[in-house]
Amino acid sequence: MEAVQSEKGQISIHTENIFPIIKKFLYSDHEIFLRELVSNAVDATQKLRQLASFGEFNGELGDLKVTVSLNEEAKTITISDNGVGMTADEIKKYINQIAFSGATDFLEKYKDKTDDKGQIIGHFGLGFYSAFMVASEVEIVTKSYRENAEAARWVCDGSTEFELTPAERTERGTDIILHVAEDSEEFLNKARLRGILDKYARFLPVAIEFDGETINNTAPIWTKSPSDLTDEDYKNFYRELYPMSEEPLFWIHLNVDYPFNLTGILYFPRVKNELRFQREKIQLYSRQVFITDEVKDVVPDFLMMLHGVIDSPDIPLNVSRSFLQADSNVKKINGYITRKVADKLNDLFNQDRKAFEEKFDDIGLFIKYGILSDEKFWEKAKNFVLLKNTEGEFSTLDEYREKTQANQTDKNDTLTLLYTTDRKHQDAYIESARRRGYDVLLMDNVIDAHFINALESKLEKVRFQRVDADTLDKLIDKGLANESVLSEEDKTKLKTVFDEVLNDKMLTVSVEAQPTDELPVTITLPEFMRRMKDMSALSGEQSFYGNLPLGYNVVVNANHPLIGKVLAEPEGDSQKALVKQLYDLALLSQNMLTGSDLTAFVRRTVATL
Repeated sequence: MEAVQSEKGQISIHTENIFPIIKKFLYSDHEIFLRELVSNAVDATQKLRQLASFGEFNGELGDLKVTVSLNEEAKTITISDNGVGMTADEIKKYINQIAFSGATDFLEKYKDKTDDKGQIIGHFGLGFYSAFMVASEVEIVTKSYRENAEAARWVCDGSTEFELTPAERTERGTDIILHVAEDSEEFLNKARLRGILDKYARFLPVAIEFDGETINNTAPIWTKSPSDLTDEDYKNFYRELYPMSEEPLFWIHLNVDYPFNLTGILYFPRVKNELRFQREKIQLYSRQVFITDEVKDVVPDFLMMLHGVIDSPDIPLNVSRSFLQADSNVKKINGYITRKVADKLNDLFNQDRKAFEEKFDDIGLFIKYGILSDEKFWEKAKNFVLLKNTEGEFSTLDEYREKTQANQTDKNDTLTLLYTTDRKHQDAYIESARRRGYDVLLMDNVIDAHFINALESKLEKVRFQRVDADTLDKLIDKGLANESVLSEEDKTKLKTVFDEVLNDKMLTVSVEAQPTDELPVTITLPEFMRRMKDMSALSGEQSFYGNLPLGYNVVVNANHPLIGKVLAEPEGDSQKALVKQLYDLALLSQNMLTGSDLTAFVRRTVATL
């Protein structure tokens, strides 16, 4: 083996300004230096393992690990490994020629000997140079695993000049010694370094030792076969990831090797009726190195509320590994995750419907949002998305159509599905519908206004109407008119007195013949305008409908005895007081009577007792 010759020279680059560029622009966060250097050390260790498996290294592997150490007094951080090490020639090739990736070269050389390319992390020769973001000087002391190799020392102060000399080192492996610059002394802190390692190195495949302790799990469960794992294993891993969270509902183990490599575990958390996009909850890894928690391109938008881990060497990253780049694989992975989630939900529904129904209040938000945003998901989800009525009964779309078809189809052969968004405050309307034998759905989910619109566009001859959108005879118009006990002249008089007493241009008064067991006065809010306003409020954007005031309809029941009493009262204060009282009763039934109006109503009512 050729002896190391003392040498000085210049690093082979095409600009004098490469280091300022690396320091200021290549990486968005300077803490990345530790991820890159530790990843390189893991690579060196993994290469040695593979060489041993190829029969090209016959020595003792020993206790393979990476050690990170801090010397606050000397102001140094050292990353050490006992992997393959480097010869002087390899230092010149892999260190002095910026952007020449040692990992790429290694994989190319041994591509015919192994399919397990996922073992090698590094792709970017620039990764080593992230050290200069925090160091005023960087030393490499290394010795190759090769027989009779001599140790070498490389040192560079961040300029384009380096020095390569023989070194004193008896064991194979590499030490990277960072002499931390004054403007980066925040990293000369044990807690700061531990935090960075916990973030980026907690699942690296080689033991990482810091402050005398192994700080990583080298074999996280997403790297294992589902058949080797128990439910408790999945739950324990979830607690490891999210120690403050409730237990997940269920999970999906992802594992695919064609046409891309992807492993991971996605957990369904308990979200109830909250549209919370906790985008920090899904973590993206590449060969067990944490990359980012911004996974919006990899994971479909409607699944951003899931928790868990995705690991793929095939997700394209920019040179700093900080951002995803547009690529066909990203779209394929996105589609794969969508399909796997749909299949899992379908299996749960078919295997144990009762358990699925018990979970639906939690998972319904995912399913409905998926239907809104992904046509391929809808094709599968239409079989297991459930509708829940005010009695707490669940039905599939087909089951609910069959259940309501006979009684809730109007004269135009359109099925009208009644719903409430507030069971408590719309109870009077729900009870009226029940007396007619109509079923009422509970649609109080935060995205139900959009979900209803989507179903109307997907289901043939079906429309949704909130129970207070109009009188029942108009909501489900079967062409059967109620006979009125009042003449047209009396109806006109009633409308006139109600218009005068209410005196509100936003109210539209009508007098209609209804059953006597309906309220004397009903307030309704037209479906279209109210739904558009609800959707505008949910989107958080200003719109034409969002800015329009709501106009209510006041329906006077011509057949109710109390309305006959209004007509019988002589014109004057007594008649007006009765009209006001009946109107306030209608407001009260809609939870719209508040403040001083409510106080006045209570006092008037007490005075009549």
